Amino acid sequence: MLDERDRKILDLLQTDAGISVTDLADRVALSVSACSRRIQRLEDSGHIAKRIVVLDREKMGVPTTLYALIKTAHHADEWIETFRKAISDIPEIVEAHRLTGNHDYILKIVLPRVEHYDVIYKKIVRRVELFDVSASISMEVLKSGVTIPVGYAE
Repeated sequence: MLDERDRKILDLLQTDAGISVTDLADRVALSVSACSRRIQRLEDSGHIAKRIVVLDREKMGVPTTLYALIKTAHHADEWIETFRKAISDIPEIVEAHRLTGNHDYILKIVLPRVEHYDVIYKKIVRRVELFDVSASISMEVLKSGVTIPVGYAE
């Protein structure tokens, strides 16, 4: 069971995983050793899945975001696994979701420029049969982030 200090630790760590344990302990009013034990417990319990570094996309040369909406005529487990493998080693595809509604999948793709989408598209269609693919280019980021709400965790 998580308490408010655990939630505060999680919230602070997901904002800055590089925060020192000393600073974190000060911010949640714990001793360094108690804070360290809590972090270890949160890692052991799986509440902290991993710690990562978020890179600046402009500086990394991939400022463009494109969403590919995919329809397929195939829904068998074997095809889904083939699709998963087809997209797994394409680093420009940073997220992939299976959907309800009019489309079966959505891919979030980061690119150096819009024209590079054709390279990614060809990689995908060479590996797996698709019924329809449409793409939308993100014109402006209104909200972005990797943090999630911590208030629901138990």
